[in-house]
Amino acid sequence: MGFFMLPCCLFVVIIRLFAEGKDQSKMPHIIFILADDLGFNDIGYHNSKIKTEHLDELARTGVRLENYYVQPVCSPTRAALLSGRYSIHTGLQNGIIWPSQANALPKNETTIAEKLKEAGYRTHIVGKWHLGFYRREFIPTRRGFDSFYGFLTGGEDHYSHVNRLGFHKPGFENLHGYDFWRNEEVERDVAGKYTTFLLAEKAEQIIKKHDSRKPLFLYLSFQVPHMPLQVPNRFLERYLDIRDHKRRIYAGMVSCLDEAVGNVTRALKQHGLWESTLLIFSSDNGGQPMGGGNNWPLRGWKGSLWEGGVKAVGFVNSPLIQNPRIHFDLVHVSDWFPTLAHLAAVSVEGLPLDGVNQWKSISEGSPSLRKEVLHNIHCKRKLQRKSMRCKAALRKGDWKLLIGRLGNSSWRSEEHTSEL
Repeated sequence: MGFFMLPCCLFVVIIRLFAEGKDQSKMPHIIFILADDLGFNDIGYHNSKIKTEHLDELARTGVRLENYYVQPVCSPTRAALLSGRYSIHTGLQNGIIWPSQANALPKNETTIAEKLKEAGYRTHIVGKWHLGFYRREFIPTRRGFDSFYGFLTGGEDHYSHVNRLGFHKPGFENLHGYDFWRNEEVERDVAGKYTTFLLAEKAEQIIKKHDSRKPLFLYLSFQVPHMPLQVPNRFLERYLDIRDHKRRIYAGMVSCLDEAVGNVTRALKQHGLWESTLLIFSSDNGGQPMGGGNNWPLRGWKGSLWEGGVKAVGFVNSPLIQNPRIHFDLVHVSDWFPTLAHLAAVSVEGLPLDGVNQWKSISEGSPSLRKEVLHNIHCKRKLQRKSMRCKAALRKGDWKLLIGRLGNSSWRSEEHTSEL
């Protein structure tokens, strides 16, 4: 019998035996924490008015990424993270995946969760997916994750877990529905409980139950501080000096995020995983002023190709990195795929990646292999004019090429965050 004629279950056993034959003790536990709509000016080490003591300390004792880029909106950034590819190669250059769209991260794209699973990792996603669900084959448990706890769409009410973002189609704006899942089943007993607390508690449970002899990959994808603006009152008490109502709630949501990250970090230490953990923190795009976010001193905000839309908050912390510092070399969200694959000792040969392995640059301070970032290319044909309209942005070294209408382009100081 030829190799490719082996029964599927036997093939899976062979893959697992190969993974278990590796020295898994040398593979770090990987915790990737993604914030949602966190602005460049919305973290304590950029803005002392924002109280994020846990995040600030992790950044101070780790490697702070100050030339770090993502995509201008949610789905494209998440696709680049999981696939290692630019939006023009995943079909998401146009923007997010709406609930009514028959669209998803293409099935022929290998995810980093699948590669890490090859190496013997236990893989979990907790939180927001937003990479398509119109067929079962596109949901997280079919894309390399052993478990999923969270929601499939782009956002929801933080307490009721009802998606009220509407459908991107005239006449269907008021459609909405409950969206919270445990693996492939609806999780019904969380209504009324604040999403950030639920996600952090689930992450802590996964850490507590994890066999430390096996490598762990936990993708913790929060919704905060994304709209709707909701947060428990105890977080608002820290920001009574902020007059702008939206900004005050938003700041409270950021502090709630900070507390959640602190709880997860503490759990890693209490259960003996921290000393061999690599923790990565990132925002998915720039802040949204209408939702209380702020990107000062950068120009533009979420949805634009100006710096305020694509330059993100990010850092790496790990006991495996001995030299805390601020890192100014170029890094793009697609780089995490080859970097994490390198740490797991799995080959990426044959994969058409746009990301580059940044491990030596981040861990040792060697020059980054990345010299340019393609922020996006999006062209739309105008049928009446029989012409093509494009918007695009490319950074190369210290230069940035901008073409077309790039989205909101103003600068917004903190005092004028939500006055739109």
